[in-house]
Amino acid sequence: MPLHEACGVVGIARTTSVLADLEISLRALQHRGQESAGITIFNGKHDTHKGMGLVSSVFSEISNEFSNGNTGIGHVRYSTAGGSTIRNAQPVLLKTDLGEFSLAHNGTISNHKKIREMVNEEELTSDTDSEVVLRIIGQKMETGMNAVDAIRDTMNILVGSYSITMMHDNKMYAFRDPLGIKPLAAGCFENGYIIASESSAMDTLGATFDRDIEPGEIVSIDADGVTSHGIEASERKAFCMFEYVYFARADAKMDGVLAYSVRHRLGQQLWKEHPVEADVVIAVPDSGTAFALGYSEASDIPYREGFIKNRYVGRSFIQPDDVKRKNTVNEKMNPVGDLLNGKRVVVVDDSVVRGNTSRKIVSRLREAGAKEVHFRVGCPPIISPCYLGIDMPTREEFVATGKEVEDIRAEIGADSMGYVSISGLVDCIGKGEKQLCLGCIDEHYPVPIEGEKLRE
Repeated sequence: MPLHEACGVVGIARTTSVLADLEISLRALQHRGQESAGITIFNGKHDTHKGMGLVSSVFSEISNEFSNGNTGIGHVRYSTAGGSTIRNAQPVLLKTDLGEFSLAHNGTISNHKKIREMVNEEELTSDTDSEVVLRIIGQKMETGMNAVDAIRDTMNILVGSYSITMMHDNKMYAFRDPLGIKPLAAGCFENGYIIASESSAMDTLGATFDRDIEPGEIVSIDADGVTSHGIEASERKAFCMFEYVYFARADAKMDGVLAYSVRHRLGQQLWKEHPVEADVVIAVPDSGTAFALGYSEASDIPYREGFIKNRYVGRSFIQPDDVKRKNTVNEKMNPVGDLLNGKRVVVVDDSVVRGNTSRKIVSRLREAGAKEVHFRVGCPPIISPCYLGIDMPTREEFVATGKEVEDIRAEIGADSMGYVSISGLVDCIGKGEKQLCLGCIDEHYPVPIEGEKLRE
């Protein structure tokens, strides 16, 4: 099976060295992928450094010569299928008679089988669809197209999600799929410009967030500015609702909407839809915190830090296999027994996918002496796969597949359970239902997927 990824990307052009900026940006995007990291900087040629593991370890040793370039792109990755190996780490590199290319991709190309037929598979150096996209762009440029036209022509044959930063020699480009499924933003420094998956990367660097790259837009970036080369206009949009619910950092502002505000409103909505008599509200840290605060404020039930998180353990959802996910859950949270003993506890989480974390949380709360455990979830039941970049590939692994909420409650061992409704989710995000991708919760997808229902 081809390897697909949903990750974090960045591109920076300045009048000074960009190495430190790229590393800091990738640390700010680390939550989007923890398996590998890489950067490519133009220093007369495309110098690339990438490796397995966290950003801090991958870039702990790097040569001084590497830091001289003023233009570069970066990537953090987690895999959604296939092996987690250095072979598939990005940026992807390509050397041609027209010069050197590098590409970093966040998303999944759902018509991967079709586009792979357009390239010589024997020449591929990785299992990623990202390399195929880059080779197609290179092929089109070899026919005489300029880079922007080659990108636009390639976008016309791609189906799926993609936010991409790309370099051709010292020239940098970025582009986003016409439905705007994955986020991509632009910002500026005093002496340069940045493109990144999330505005939080800009905040960390002290850069100023300027605007979102529009769905279907192609831009070029240099130290003088971000230049738009047109937008493939479409009334149809499909921003991934899971970015707001879980994947993005809470301080990220995407398409004009702050993730934290969405999560806080979802917590309030959960109280409206699923009130309960309780003594304390706690969060599954950290992604559940804004939801729990919203629930607490709406209900007047006091909020407490019921779990202390080990912040040196990664996010269990994006671990590449089930064994690692379960072990991560065991390590990363410890209940505060003195706050919970004898109490009726509402525990609020952002989402429930496989149920491993939820079962363990309920069990640990009971071990800590909780009298009752009421589980509340800020995302509707996930019942169908994601084909567009989130690690949810099969129905069989979802705890909610073919089950009523009462069945799920019994399976995780809670006293009560409540999910926010789809209409409640849409209202809290503040975008129309037809402006969001809800495929994993309503089984209707914004792009054609073999064997699945199309949204329109």
